[in-house]
Amino acid sequence: MSLDLETLFSEENNIPAEFALSEQIDQREYLSNGEMLTWDGQISEVFSPICVKTKDGLQRKRIGSYPVCTEQESMQALDAAVKAYDNGRGVWPTMSVADRIKCVEDFTRKMIEKKDIVVKLIMWEIGKSFADSVKEFDRTVEYIYATIDALKDLDRDSSRFQIEQGIVAQIRRSPLGVVLCMGPFNYPLNETFTTLIPALIMGNTLLFKPPKHGTLLHYPLLDAFRTSFPKGVVNTIYGRGNKIVPSLMQSGKINVLTLIGSSRVADELKKLHPKVNRLRAILGLDAKNAAIINKDADLNLAVSETVLGSLSFNGQRCTALKIIYVHRSIAQEFLKRLSAEVGKLKYGMPWEKGVMLTPLPEVNKPAYLTECIEDAKAHGAKVVNENGGQVSESFFYPAIVYPVNAQMKLYREEQFGPVIPVVPFDDLEEPIEYLIGSSHGQQVSIFSNNASVLSSLIDPLVNQVSRVNINCQCQRGPDTFPFTGRKDSAEGTLSVVDALRSFSIRSLVAAKFSESNKELLNEIVSADASNFLSTKFIF
Repeated sequence: MSLDLETLFSEENNIPAEFALSEQIDQREYLSNGEMLTWDGQISEVFSPICVKTKDGLQRKRIGSYPVCTEQESMQALDAAVKAYDNGRGVWPTMSVADRIKCVEDFTRKMIEKKDIVVKLIMWEIGKSFADSVKEFDRTVEYIYATIDALKDLDRDSSRFQIEQGIVAQIRRSPLGVVLCMGPFNYPLNETFTTLIPALIMGNTLLFKPPKHGTLLHYPLLDAFRTSFPKGVVNTIYGRGNKIVPSLMQSGKINVLTLIGSSRVADELKKLHPKVNRLRAILGLDAKNAAIINKDADLNLAVSETVLGSLSFNGQRCTALKIIYVHRSIAQEFLKRLSAEVGKLKYGMPWEKGVMLTPLPEVNKPAYLTECIEDAKAHGAKVVNENGGQVSESFFYPAIVYPVNAQMKLYREEQFGPVIPVVPFDDLEEPIEYLIGSSHGQQVSIFSNNASVLSSLIDPLVNQVSRVNINCQCQRGPDTFPFTGRKDSAEGTLSVVDALRSFSIRSLVAAKFSESNKELLNEIVSADASNFLSTKFIF
């Protein structure tokens, strides 16, 4: 029985007032060199994945617009960041850790004041449920405070001299230079800030390019950046990435590239840098995380974790489960229970309480997912759940596809949406070989109640992926745990402590341990003449 998906969308006057945007946000400013500069050139209009009923049918609701700046504005922003860093002699990179922390705390207070509008814009721009949009904001604030605490711990450990083999030294972490920061649309605030904040607090200067979907939500925060940090430390760039980013990389003035997105794009950008050996890359890239459900697994647990892992935020997470291997002996029962649980999920508008499935932000995504399903059907698979794959404008109802094989797009391509490919297996060597041959290597989930089975999988798989999850879905958190990937899935490690290390380098001041040098060092420390050479203890 087909779903009447058009009933999902309502007329604009039926949108609850507490979730509606009071007005469209037509951004005509951008932050560069410590100033909010006015833009009167080309713009990009922003249409929400949320459709409204009109006399002409369903239409995506327009919520605003933002500048489409050119290469010229981007290069000016780069010059501002380079000047603010000033070869490591700028105010920000030479500032004490304690003072940089105060600036970040000041920014965070101002950010919290903008919570309501930022949360609404997350919901309207990418279709994330209101509850999850609130969680994303709150988790981002928690991440900032956790980063501050981690830096305090790091600095405390560095606030003393070490004496080895007749050499006295103080070892601290120093910034790297100018960072180009580009975040993803699926967690446009949180994932962006998990690179932006540690890069910033370690003394680097920034060029920040908001994601294509999720641009406007950063606009309310620009003045907080402007007033919390020295001139030129944070600069925003807007425009088409393929137009403005190549010249930034070709300049050779970018010291760190941080990108959460496509491995193809990352490879292309790195090759543009004239001194690749000088470029540090911190990348969160493609992932095709697998679940392996053995015949001795707790089936109810495996089903519930598969639903959460593959369909949270419509499966639009790098950590989502994107291919499910299930032992052939339990495959039919697994599919039956999985279909039943998917059928229970609430779908609707992002502001509806308890909603799990919402419209998709990418205009072409429903067509791509449909194409993947048709390709799978052509190679012998079926959609096994009722109403799977039904589409209405921006909404795509989840599809469970079985049996998936190596001939299908869904076997290798990262679908990044609500399609669950299920592959039957007879021998555990089959999913292991899949992961060995995969170009992705982020995480895997394994489901079994047999300790010997788990151990036989753990040892080979920890050398294929960066995290093995036992009887639970793949996930990033807790933020204190390492978050990275092998192969084409990541470069560098992101977590609270690891990110601070990723965006800095160990530097030291050393001298022979002589009486005259002891006097000199004591004089510098006593006079508080250096922010680096200091025994101050941050509480």
